[in-house]
Amino acid sequence: MASSSYTCIHDGATENDRLLSSVANYGSPRPNALVACEAPHKQEEEEEEEEALRRKLKYFFMSPCDKYHAKGRKPFKLGLQLLKIIIVTVQLVLFGLSNQMVVTFKEENTATFKHLFLEGYEDGAEQAVHTQDEMYSRVHFAVEQYMALPQISLGQYAYVLGVGVKGSALSLCQRYYRRGTIDPVNDTFDIDSHVDTECIGLNPLTPSLAPANTDYKNFTLQFFKLINVTIDFQLKAINIQTIINNEIPDCYTFAITVVMDNRAHSGKVKISLQNRASIQECKGPNVSRHDSYAREFLDVLVAFVCLLSLLLCGRSILRGIVLQREYVQFFTHGLGRSVSWGERMEFINGWYILLIVSDMFTIIGSFIKIGIESKNLSSYDMCGILLGTSTLLVWVGVIRYLSFFQKYNILIVTLRAAFPNVIRFCCCAAAIYMGYCFCGWIVLGPHHTKFRSLSTVSECLFSLINGDDMFVTFHEMEKSGTLVWIFSQVYLYTFISLFIYMVLSLFIALITGAYDTIMAQTQETVRVSHLHEFIAECTDTPSSGKFRGPEGSSCSFLCCCNW
Repeated sequence: MASSSYTCIHDGATENDRLLSSVANYGSPRPNALVACEAPHKQEEEEEEEEALRRKLKYFFMSPCDKYHAKGRKPFKLGLQLLKIIIVTVQLVLFGLSNQMVVTFKEENTATFKHLFLEGYEDGAEQAVHTQDEMYSRVHFAVEQYMALPQISLGQYAYVLGVGVKGSALSLCQRYYRRGTIDPVNDTFDIDSHVDTECIGLNPLTPSLAPANTDYKNFTLQFFKLINVTIDFQLKAINIQTIINNEIPDCYTFAITVVMDNRAHSGKVKISLQNRASIQECKGPNVSRHDSYAREFLDVLVAFVCLLSLLLCGRSILRGIVLQREYVQFFTHGLGRSVSWGERMEFINGWYILLIVSDMFTIIGSFIKIGIESKNLSSYDMCGILLGTSTLLVWVGVIRYLSFFQKYNILIVTLRAAFPNVIRFCCCAAAIYMGYCFCGWIVLGPHHTKFRSLSTVSECLFSLINGDDMFVTFHEMEKSGTLVWIFSQVYLYTFISLFIYMVLSLFIALITGAYDTIMAQTQETVRVSHLHEFIAECTDTPSSGKFRGPEGSSCSFLCCCNW
């Protein structure tokens, strides 16, 4: 009877060893004993794969400094982000200085136009008329000032011709109801709500045009059915103060409208001046500049650095997704465990997403800024929003590097712990806040300037929560009637007491409670996820040299730039 004992034959054994071994049925399938002999080798390979995965995960969640010690590669992306913070901030400061001159030029010209075209204008004083003679006087004054502008103005302004009615330079219009009869004696009225518009066009006295006409003096206003009177014209000007910053001067077109509003028919006609400025490229500028391309070079450099940062952060996110799939596959098929969504999301670094958004805003804003500086675009507001938001996100991203130090990480951890409860609390408080907004608007709006619209009501109540402007708000309510005054006192006292002493205190308590919880956890054993328990079994230190193994795939030039 053949023996049932077998000898384990290694894969590297010779043919002679196999023939001399006590293996039955040579050439036939190997018995179970040989399969059992291969089990230790398979188990050893699985353990090596598991240890390699642990080492990958540990390296992925290392700080830039630890990654440098682990593989000896320079923290290129860390240096790139620090460089980006500097040049993006410099770019924003330069744009802010340029934009400040633009805003100043617009505001000063608007103030100039008010003094030129509004008779008796005083800064901060309301402009209104109450008699028909005053109304005619204001209309004639504005038109005559426009006609004599080159002789009276200190600024260099030019007329824009052909923008008014019938190809004129200035349009004098009145809008009134088609039919309007009001009889206060008998408490009757007859009004056709259709609105008619009557306009005349005027031209200034210029060499290329006929002498200025005086038709505006024969322009009769329909006072008893009048809605408003408008005077529209455009002027051109050049902002040469940009030469100070070695920039090409901007050419402006100001669309000016003088409005005399009589919609209320209260005997008081409010007068205002509206100025809409547009910027366009000057034709044939001739300015000697020393560093004409310095700003454009800085903008291109910022865009290039941000593009490189975007690619590196995008690559890191893709690597995290690949590693997440590898980890999930190992736990699901190898260990038969499920991986929670919380552990899956740890592979998606939110800071990278924030940096990608910041980089996209900076790149778009930089190209808009180049267009502005070359006078092909005039989107100052859009450029300011993009560059301002990107700079905000860049500086917020600095917190990521501080979070690698435990003493500096307390802010991020506290916000993360308190955020869900704060959002729920704000939703509840917002319902009460909106109720007070609607109530204050409908009841106190007719009696208080701070409650005239929903936006001003919200601003007023938010100021009250922060303890601002309380006395003035209470004091102005004294001018209202007795019933409204009593209601206003109840309304203001309940709102202030509820939101300052309760809502605001509870809000602070939520943040404080989260902070106390975090501080208490530092004194106790912290509960870690299965992911970090799995990583903790890898005892290799960053300087052990075991992370310097060969890469599993070929790399592009971006792969040599690891954290």
